[in-house]
Amino acid sequence: MTTKQIEATILGQTYRLACSPETEGALLEAVARVDAEMSKIRTHSSVRGTDRIAVMAALSLASELLRLQASVRHGEAFPAEEIRRTMRSMNEQLGAVIQQHSAAGGAQ
Repeated sequence: MTTKQIEATILGQTYRLACSPETEGALLEAVARVDAEMSKIRTHSSVRGTDRIAVMAALSLASELLRLQASVRHGEAFPAEEIRRTMRSMNEQLGAVIQQHSAAGGAQ
């Protein structure tokens, strides 16, 4: 599988991420979602520090995912296999962002 490098900005910090051409759109969408969530937390709460904001954003997104899973169990949303694929993809993308953030923080 061919991989490419893309640059993504989350909360004003630029990250270089690897992805396949097929997953680039989904990764950029995930980056935008994470950036929006982190920006919302920074703006509307007293949480300070990028690490804490990232954890709060991860908890918020995980909570959203759990609500979606519950609605699937009750037959109110998407098919279960689609949710599993989405969860795997989100976990991989969040892991990549966290890894990039950790690497960037160590270089400062």
